[in-house]
Amino acid sequence: MDNAATLAFFQNFYTEASLYVVSEPTAALQPADASAAAPAPLVSAVVPQPTGQPAAPPAMAKPAPAPLPPMPPAVAPVIAATPASVSPHPAPAPAPVVTAAAPVAPAVTPDSAMAGHAAVTLTLAPLPAAPAAPPSQPGRVQPTPTQSPVAHIPFSTLGSNFGGLVILVRLPEAQFRKLPRNVFLNNLLKALRLIMEDVVLVNVEHDSYPVALCSLRQHLGARQFLAFGKNLLDVAVYTTQPYEPVLLYGDTAFLGASEIEMLEYDAGRKKKLWQSVQRMFGV
Repeated sequence: MDNAATLAFFQNFYTEASLYVVSEPTAALQPADASAAAPAPLVSAVVPQPTGQPAAPPAMAKPAPAPLPPMPPAVAPVIAATPASVSPHPAPAPAPVVTAAAPVAPAVTPDSAMAGHAAVTLTLAPLPAAPAAPPSQPGRVQPTPTQSPVAHIPFSTLGSNFGGLVILVRLPEAQFRKLPRNVFLNNLLKALRLIMEDVVLVNVEHDSYPVALCSLRQHLGARQFLAFGKNLLDVAVYTTQPYEPVLLYGDTAFLGASEIEMLEYDAGRKKKLWQSVQRMFGV
């Protein structure tokens, strides 16, 4: 290592100390009294020179210090935020954000929902004609669309779409009044894209006799009948089978099924009913 590199190394190592290199002393020492009177000379440390290189000059000027690496920029101290409960000057609470309230739609009641609903009439699919009625027993008259021995049997109705689908049932009066809210019946109508206002509910008010088709046609103009129960329509007693839709007299479609309370809890009967309804209306 040369002399300049050595000085630079020690200069950087001792940043506040001045280093000088002097030659070895050759002059005789001064007398004791003179050395006592004169102040002692300041002697700096002697740096040994490597073998084979000349000694440094006796008085060497102080070299310029090597440039120091730049100091990193000062970083502002980070002050940890104190909790609001401890801080002597709590921050003001943020202003509440006020948003415009969305307009609330008016409540829709069943009456208002039905008011703007147009009545729907189902289109019948091609159906087979009902078979001929078996020979009547002696003393009995086979009913026709114009006359029937049971024309006097009373019935009650719910609904105003007298040209729509007719649903025949035989229920007690109180239970019949609750029928428009029956879940099973509403789901069936929904599958047909109908609502309760699209049909007329007819309750046969006799325990065993059916209602007469001629009596119904005096009040209703419908040609589509869905019967939930046995022996509900006079002209269909001997000419129909359950879950088999047929045409009666060429213009009246009829489909018979089990009672509603039996269909509600019987998945097999529900499936048969839906397949029959699909054949009847082509859905």
